[in-house]
Amino acid sequence: MAHFAELDANNVVLRVIVVGNPDTADANGVEKEYIGAAFCERLLGGTWKQTSYNGNIRKNYAGIGFVYDAGRDAFITPQPYPSWLINEDTCQWEAPIPMPTDGKMYRWDEPTLSWVEVEGMV
Repeated sequence: MAHFAELDANNVVLRVIVVGNPDTADANGVEKEYIGAAFCERLLGGTWKQTSYNGNIRKNYAGIGFVYDAGRDAFITPQPYPSWLINEDTCQWEAPIPMPTDGKMYRWDEPTLSWVEVEGMV
C-alpha cells in the first residue's frame, strides 16, 4: 500500500489516502510515484504527492494542514510558534532553546521564549 496526499493551489495538504499496490506499479510490479499520482488524479482530480509513514520520502508523513515544500521536497507541519525554526535535516520545527531533559513536563512559553514546567505532572 502507498499513501498519497492531495495538495491545494498553495501546496497545503487537503487529505491523505491509501492506494493499493496494483494502482501504483508499472508492468514489472515496481512502484512508481507518477503512476499512483495519476491514478489519484483520474479517480478524484487534484494534485497528489506520495508520502510515507517511515519518512523514507519527503521527510515527514503528510497530514491535513501540512505544507508540501517543493524546494525541500518535504511535508512540513504548520509552524507552532513564531520563534521556532525549521531543522533543515528533518524539516521539523524546533524551539530556539532545547527543552530540558530532566524528566519533568514542560510547555513552551512564547512571550518569554522559554520552557515552563507544567505543575502537577509526574
